[in-house]
Amino acid sequence: MTIIHTDAAPAAIGPYSQGYEVNGLVCTSGQIPVDPATGAVPEGIAAQAEQSCKNVGAILAAAGVGFENVFKTTCFLADMGDFAAFNQVYEKFFVSKPARSCVAVKDLPKGVLCEIEALAAK
Repeated sequence: MTIIHTDAAPAAIGPYSQGYEVNGLVCTSGQIPVDPATGAVPEGIAAQAEQSCKNVGAILAAAGVGFENVFKTTCFLADMGDFAAFNQVYEKFFVSKPARSCVAVKDLPKGVLCEIEALAAK
């Protein structure tokens, strides 16, 4: 098992890693929309979805894969009313249309509106 770490994605805010590679599979931790350079969270679901996707992409890149290698995502929304707007951003990044679960949850870290985790194959 290899820990994946990159300064291009937010540092872990708890006792976990940004990602792992195990036997050719890459697993990212859930990525919230924190800008790794500033620590800021953008306003609104579209901007937050974009930043979460960028953070996932940075971890994938650190592992030597891209969005085209993703075969499964799990997406968490603070409000299912944001589903359509979230999808408009998500589909720009996850063009291979991986299998996905998308659920609404009561709360997310730092009060953000979305979180995305991904599984990819090398």
